[in-house]
Amino acid sequence: MADLGMPQKTIEILKKYDFRIQKKYGQNFLIDPHVLERIVTEAQVGPEDLVVEIGPGLGSLTQHLAEHAGEVVAVEIDRNLIPILEETLAEYHNVTVLNEDILKVDLTKLSHDHGDRPLKVVANLPYYITTPIVMGLLESRVPLKSITVMVQKEVADRMQVGPGTKDYGALSLAVQYYAKPEIVANVPPNCFIPRPNVGSAVIRLTLHEAPPVRVRDEKRMFALIRAAFGQRRKTLANALSNAPEIRVSREQVTKALGELGLSETIRGEALTLEQFAGLSDLL
Repeated sequence: MADLGMPQKTIEILKKYDFRIQKKYGQNFLIDPHVLERIVTEAQVGPEDLVVEIGPGLGSLTQHLAEHAGEVVAVEIDRNLIPILEETLAEYHNVTVLNEDILKVDLTKLSHDHGDRPLKVVANLPYYITTPIVMGLLESRVPLKSITVMVQKEVADRMQVGPGTKDYGALSLAVQYYAKPEIVANVPPNCFIPRPNVGSAVIRLTLHEAPPVRVRDEKRMFALIRAAFGQRRKTLANALSNAPEIRVSREQVTKALGELGLSETIRGEALTLEQFAGLSDLL
C-alpha cells in the first residue's frame, strides 16, 4: 500500500532511522498523496512502462509508480537511504533500487537490458542539479518517451516560455529543441518536508520524434545560443562577435541577420528556435 505520502508516516520513518536530511543532495520529501498520484497520472504511467525514477528518497513516489508501472528502476545517490528503501519498497517486486549517481548511469544499456524498451523518467528532482540532469537526459539520445519531473517553478517557466519574455533563454531553446514542455501542476511549499523556500511545478517533456527545426550543426547552433544569452543585454551582433568560441565578425552577423530579415540591433531573446537554426547555417 502506498502510504508514505502521508505526513505522519514520513515522519515516523525519518525518526525510526534517525535520518538526517542532507542539504547537499537537495532532499525535500513529498508528503501529499494527491500530488504523488497526480505526478503518476500526468506521466501517463501504465503497466507496459519501464520507469526510471531519479532520487526516490524515502520511496513515497516510488510506491505510487510501482502500483501503476510494469517495472521501476529507482536511482538514489545517498547510500544512507538504501536501508530505508529496502523497507518501504519491500512489498513491490517490480522495483529495482540502484545506489548510483544518475549522471553516471548508462540508461541506454538499461533500456537494452530490458528488451530495448523506451524509458519514462519520473522524478522529484533536487533543485540544485535540475538543469544538468534534464539536459543530460535530452542530449544523451537515450530512448525516452517522456520526462515528468518536479522542479522549481521558476525553472519550469523557463523551459516552456517563448521569445520576448524575461524567462526565455538558452534552457528554453534547448528543451524545446528536444521535447514539447508542458507544466501540468503547481505545487506549494507545504507539500514537502522540509519546506523549500520556493514554489514548485511538475513539468512533462514529451520527446519529439524528430527535432522541430533543421540545422546543419546542432553543436554550432547551441554555441550561438549560449553566446547570445551569455550577454543578453547586448545586441546579437555584438554578443556573437565578442564570443571567442564563435569566431565571427560583427559584419558577418549583421549580414546574416539581414538575410533572415532581422534588424542588426536585435537581441537574442527575440529570436525563435527556427531563426537561431537559420542564423547558425548562414554563419
